[in-house]
Amino acid sequence: MTEVKRSVLRNSRAGPHGVGDPNDTFLRKVEKDVLIPQKMRDKAREEKCVKEVQEFNTCCKNSSFLMVFKCRDVNTALKSCLETWFNDPAFKEECTQEYLQERSEYRRTGIPVKSKRTRAVSTS
Repeated sequence: MTEVKRSVLRNSRAGPHGVGDPNDTFLRKVEKDVLIPQKMRDKAREEKCVKEVQEFNTCCKNSSFLMVFKCRDVNTALKSCLETWFNDPAFKEECTQEYLQERSEYRRTGIPVKSKRTRAVSTS
């Protein structure tokens, strides 16, 4: 009788580069609880709350050590904007789909998205 070894990761050796099936849409707990929320925070900061982030950065630069007191209202506005996007179910679904596309592309090519970005920047 042969023993079947079970892996913690589903289909961890599947796919063309041995990093998983590109068409698998199953999300692991760490992806749901850590990676997708991180993507949501980054995207909200970079695309949705640009004005608030810029105002907060300017306030902090101009206030130096007193920024804790002087930038309270700007910080509250930034947190409010980020929280609004973080609690939006449509935005969460959008970020989840982007994550799944990036993961699928990585599994298909074996090249991480960050490497592609740096490669594209260095060639231009």
